[in-house]
Amino acid sequence: MTLAPRRLVLLCGILPTIVVALVSLGRPAAFTHFEYGVYDRLSRAIRAHAPGGHVAIVDVDERSLAAIGQWPWRRDVVATLLSKIRELGAPTIGVDVIFAESDRRSGEDDQPDAALASYLPPGWSPNIATTGAAKDANLRAVFIDRMTINGPDGMPIGKGSNRLVYLAAPVKDPTGTNVQLIIGGLSEDPGYAPGPFGVYLPTTTHTMQRSTTTGNGAPMEVQDWAFAATAGEHLEMHIRFEKGVGNKSNPTDTRFYSAKVPTFFQISRQEQVLDILKNVTTNPPDRVKEFSFKAGGGSYARLFDGTEKLLSWDNIVWIHRSILLP
Repeated sequence: MTLAPRRLVLLCGILPTIVVALVSLGRPAAFTHFEYGVYDRLSRAIRAHAPGGHVAIVDVDERSLAAIGQWPWRRDVVATLLSKIRELGAPTIGVDVIFAESDRRSGEDDQPDAALASYLPPGWSPNIATTGAAKDANLRAVFIDRMTINGPDGMPIGKGSNRLVYLAAPVKDPTGTNVQLIIGGLSEDPGYAPGPFGVYLPTTTHTMQRSTTTGNGAPMEVQDWAFAATAGEHLEMHIRFEKGVGNKSNPTDTRFYSAKVPTFFQISRQEQVLDILKNVTTNPPDRVKEFSFKAGGGSYARLFDGTEKLLSWDNIVWIHRSILLP
């Protein structure tokens, strides 16, 4: 019995495929030895190029950290670095870095790093915490109800009260000192704009409502803020949360610098009670029941592009706060 020519061609194609598939699945020792032997012969047959003798080491030094920020850098930053090295003519690049964890910040920073960097004075760099409640945070939006503002003599200053929202970035100054940098803000009181830091905008619309409900359960507080400026800058927040008992701290001094005039700073000496309502790192009991945050417009559009990620919700009561000048 003979096979028709077409069937013979078909079988000639199928049988080698089946044999190779079975060998690949089973991988007998003889086949593995044969495969390694072929690879060795091919490797020796390839013409080797003598090394050029030019080796350049790109080191992550203190100057690099001051310019770009704390290590570890985001993956896209490392990728840009490798691309630049390749553009400079490096034929081969070796990376002596262990990327042990996934990059949680690329593409979903709480604020776009490039946009934030445009607010920093020359020589200043972000100081992003790598541990603790502030881990990964590069910007803070602080909604403040200044119920009473008094001078050293106890008399009211200006209107005696104000509501404002300011934007503060944790940074390092050119000397490497950790400080806070005020890069923007909206003030209900037009007399407080541009304010001591020169960056506050007066609001064209401003509303702030707060209510507390008590009953058989835990007290619940609701806050609604809506601030907007002439050019469209706006900062809005709605939150409903279960009130708790916070931790009181001793008075501490914090330096707040101006992004517009970086030589100017104030010392904030405050005695406060901190109640962390929700935090993605420390994971306390989540007491935030409702929340929404909207920001952008005007000069704030490049800061808030929809990719920001919220990391911590804090309720702070200033028992006493003094503002000092150097």
